[in-house]
Amino acid sequence: MTLISTLKKNRHIVTTSLCLIFILLGIVLLNTQQERLAAPAFILAFLIGGFQSAKEGISELFFDKHLSVDLLMILAAIGSGIIGYWMEGALLIFIFSLSSTLEELAMEKSRNAIAALMNMTPPTARKIEADGQITILDTADIHIGDVIQVRKGDVVPLDGKLLSSQSIFDESMITGEPLPAEKLEGASVIGGTINQGPTVSVQVSAEKGDALFDKIVQMVENAQENKSKTATFIENMEDTYVKVVLLIVPLFIFFAHFVLGWEWLTAFYRGMILLTIASPCALVASSAPATLAAISRAARKGMIIKGGDIADNIAGLETIVFDKTGTLTIGRPEVVGATYLGDEQLIKQVVQAVEKQSSHPIAQAMLTYTADSSAIALEEVQDITGKGFVAYYLGQEWKIGKADFVIGELTEPLPAELVDQINAAESTGKTLVYVSQNNDIRAIFLVEDSLKPESKVLIAQLKEMGVTPILLTGDQEKTARYVAGQVGIERVIANCLPTDKASIIQDLQKEFASVGMVGDGINDAPALAQANVSYAMGSGTDIAMESADIVLMEDLTRIPYSIRLSKKMRATIKQNIIFALAVIVTLIISNLFQSINLPLGVVGHEGSTILVILNGLRLLYFK
Repeated sequence: MTLISTLKKNRHIVTTSLCLIFILLGIVLLNTQQERLAAPAFILAFLIGGFQSAKEGISELFFDKHLSVDLLMILAAIGSGIIGYWMEGALLIFIFSLSSTLEELAMEKSRNAIAALMNMTPPTARKIEADGQITILDTADIHIGDVIQVRKGDVVPLDGKLLSSQSIFDESMITGEPLPAEKLEGASVIGGTINQGPTVSVQVSAEKGDALFDKIVQMVENAQENKSKTATFIENMEDTYVKVVLLIVPLFIFFAHFVLGWEWLTAFYRGMILLTIASPCALVASSAPATLAAISRAARKGMIIKGGDIADNIAGLETIVFDKTGTLTIGRPEVVGATYLGDEQLIKQVVQAVEKQSSHPIAQAMLTYTADSSAIALEEVQDITGKGFVAYYLGQEWKIGKADFVIGELTEPLPAELVDQINAAESTGKTLVYVSQNNDIRAIFLVEDSLKPESKVLIAQLKEMGVTPILLTGDQEKTARYVAGQVGIERVIANCLPTDKASIIQDLQKEFASVGMVGDGINDAPALAQANVSYAMGSGTDIAMESADIVLMEDLTRIPYSIRLSKKMRATIKQNIIFALAVIVTLIISNLFQSINLPLGVVGHEGSTILVILNGLRLLYFK
């Protein structure tokens, strides 16, 4: 980096430093009886320290038709110089410039949190060519279907599918989960995660810009531009506030002279102090830094909040509605048990051979469960849509599928003991897959979409916070009640069609002041859009992520965290506003009693601005 580019990047620090140097020079000249040279030194301090503020203030006035606090500071400094208070005016400019510099540095700390996110993905990737050679290319030149090499310790450049047998990946920067995730061949690998295992090959599934990590960064950047209602109100109020101050100051000067009997010089000087201390610098800075810090902190904890107004609304949630499949549950069925009434090994072999014909999630679960058995060569397989399969092996007819398809044609009724087992399994929400041989029952497989391990903890935390959890699902009442009972949800809305979900959210909004919704599928998108605050799982569909206000990267316990963070943000903004107003009132009263001079007034006013910014930035470390 060249000297000129370094100076440009740090121009706030440079101009503030030069301003201070000329002020000190002016003070030295005053003390050595060089008054004629002191004034030019102070004027140079004016010009150097106040140029940027004057430029911004005038630009906003003429181009945006907006009066800003920068203009108030410049007018106060010029007014001080007109009546001969060159040193005080220069000190005002310096302290205002110092405040702006410290504010810029503080805000840079928050922006760096996003810059750190952006720098997590490498600019290049190691592409494996058809002949096995490695070519290093920019990630922008890698396309879907290309195979890349990721060495141990390297960051995965783009989303893809693992082609190697297995490896371990650190996904903490995406999901917030501290423990590394073990991935087997065929598993999805997320760009931005770190390969902690051996060197692996990954087939790219998303190009630069479309990868999950890129979407996360883009969402956070967009969120920074989306201010909270409080911040927007304060910024809109600034113009009116400045106009009122500009009207009050001359009235105050005349009042002080004609009513209070102050000399013109004293009245004008006090008017310049009023112009300085009454400006809403701290008030304007009360909300934006806190909101920005909260959004940045959420991003670092695996949660993308899409705007300041959303970050503010989370605190008001009274109820949160949960979809079941893929939200409270893993969203992937798995066989959790089986009852065999025949040759277990033969049954597994037949199931393996039959289920290979289907891509249905339950078929995949059956394949996984019987993976230790080798498939056999069947004579014939028929897929009976919506019911199951009929297969023939060594002249024997095998049926695999639903109860009415398999049990309906059994030669012997099911034993009472087995019927009790079936009823017990169905009452706990399990799906049953039946297997028969020549119309004799041979096996029953129990399939279940297991709960996510954090679901129960999540519901307990929400209840402690006074938020009512509700389960909203298209599943049958019995299954929904069982799942709700497992996690601790009392209120259940079952047998709900996708088209009904949005209207149900609308009805709940009449009952609760603010309703949240958590979902992951296309069918959840309308309800997510209808809710006051909506969460989508980062592992869900693109449309759900687009419809939602907040994207959760895997971990449901981020929901209670988001509520606590939002409440802390609200409290911090309230603290800042009360503190800023208290300082302004205190300084105005002190000025009326002539207890402060211009430099002290500026120190109090700008010091309060810095304090509210730093108080807001504490949210970067919220735990």
